[in-house]
Amino acid sequence: MNLIIVTACPQGVATRFLAARALERAANRRGWSVTTDTRGPDGKTDNKPSEAAIQQADLVIAAVGIPVNLDVYAGKRLLQIPVTAALPDPDAILTRAQAEATPWDPAMASQESIATSTAVGSTSAGKRIVAVTACPTGVAHTFMAAEALTAAAQSAGHKIRVETQGSVGAQDPLTEEEIAAADVVILACDIEVDPGRFSGKRVWRTSTGAALKKPADTIRDALEQAVVLNAGQKKTSGASGSGEKKGPYKHLLTGVSFMLPMVVAGGLLIALSFVFGIEAFQEEGTLAAALMQIGGGTAFKLMIPLLAGYIAWSIADRPGLAPGMIGGFLAGELGAGFLGGIVAGFLAGYVARFISQKLPMPESIESLKPILIIPLLASLVTGLGMIYVIGEPMAAIMGALTGFLEGMGTTNAILLGGILGAMMCFDLGGPVNKAAYTFGVGLLSEGSGGSAPMAAIMAAGMVPAIGMGVASFIARRKFAEAERQAGRASFVLGLCFISEGAIPFMAKDPLRVIPVCMIGGAITGALSMLFTVKLMAPHGGLFVLAIPNAVSAVLPYLIAIAVGSLVIGFGYALLKTGKAEVTAAVS
Repeated sequence: MNLIIVTACPQGVATRFLAARALERAANRRGWSVTTDTRGPDGKTDNKPSEAAIQQADLVIAAVGIPVNLDVYAGKRLLQIPVTAALPDPDAILTRAQAEATPWDPAMASQESIATSTAVGSTSAGKRIVAVTACPTGVAHTFMAAEALTAAAQSAGHKIRVETQGSVGAQDPLTEEEIAAADVVILACDIEVDPGRFSGKRVWRTSTGAALKKPADTIRDALEQAVVLNAGQKKTSGASGSGEKKGPYKHLLTGVSFMLPMVVAGGLLIALSFVFGIEAFQEEGTLAAALMQIGGGTAFKLMIPLLAGYIAWSIADRPGLAPGMIGGFLAGELGAGFLGGIVAGFLAGYVARFISQKLPMPESIESLKPILIIPLLASLVTGLGMIYVIGEPMAAIMGALTGFLEGMGTTNAILLGGILGAMMCFDLGGPVNKAAYTFGVGLLSEGSGGSAPMAAIMAAGMVPAIGMGVASFIARRKFAEAERQAGRASFVLGLCFISEGAIPFMAKDPLRVIPVCMIGGAITGALSMLFTVKLMAPHGGLFVLAIPNAVSAVLPYLIAIAVGSLVIGFGYALLKTGKAEVTAAVS
């Protein structure tokens, strides 16, 4: 059986690549000869099949989320499905194609209507959907989830508009008219976003990971189970109409997301002050002193209050913000550091929420709760708790941690770097990755003493995506054309410190990709700590090197990244099976 697979999705590479590879692997297991035809967001083909391949094709499967021109396959038996339908059970799609494919007639009904009629899991066609996606750094998962939701909704015949949010704020913001016309709102967010503008609309909450991995199910569940958000129901906790359960982890990520721009700005401003000399900032009235005052004297002091304030905001909405920031500022003043700030944020948030929900008030003063009573009582409890109970123990813990990091020997440094590096590469943006990243950002917020672990973390986070690009280049025969294209994109994303560039490879071959990435990440992290590299910014990848003194030792840092990337690249190139993965030649 000679099969041609056509894939296309609205916004980028990930979904069309995953769909093509899922179908290709299923077809290869059946001994079929496979040719892929992947299309970009504009519908144009990336790798046009040869005329001989088209003539000899017995079957064509078009897994598309946008209208594409299939005229070249006129007369061929063709089945058109939504691009996301190919992911859950590709074997079933092949069986269905053999049974249901019919000769393609370009003059038949429009491709969009066909995609609608073949959509799976759709409970009601033609709905208007608006969505918001957001992850802590606002980079990869935010846009990949938006892409997946867009493809799934369009394939099912729905109209969708997605607003992407992250640490950089909202992009393509939804208009009031679009929200008013929407039948359902999907909030696919790993951090808390203010849902107040969706009051009165049916709202469904989930995570970016769920939206990315099961977009069709997310659309279906939202249409079936979303509930109306009441005007006073600004925050929900695993309530009806929610596809995910909120908890401390999400509140922490929300705080980190709001703190991150301050860490980046402060660290880079400090690095810029070093351009004039490491000690130049000590001379008053100079530009170096001014840069240090802005970065170290102001930005770094605001980090912990921001962290604590937005942890509390995530828990208790706006009334938690003031007591959270007060508790965070006290944590900084008392030497409790970012660990104290985290505790202060949770304390302020839960106290504010308790007062809001459990403390009865006469109706005459109920309106004073959010602006007077909650901030006053929550700030009082949080402040006294930090001063008399929490501050001193947390300061002792931070002092011990800082002393360990500053005084640890070479063996301990290598071990810590290896552990952090392996964690960064375990789930590529998942909870383990985010835990290691949050640890590094927290230490960086304490000043330059905590920047060595951050350097190891960022370096290790870069190597999986770079390594997959290296593997797809040096072992080209083991990778289909679509994989090689994804490898090139992954390489660039890795240079930008976007680990998620390796997700398509991990999704297809986790038992090989995850271990080799963890080994490469551990080596990179260990080498970075061995070389005592220090980093002043928690993001930016290799582009941070363009800023003088942002990285304390550029050449050793590049060596650590290169070694880890090559270990992953050559390791996966050796481990990847060739026979089942190579796109078979047309006979």
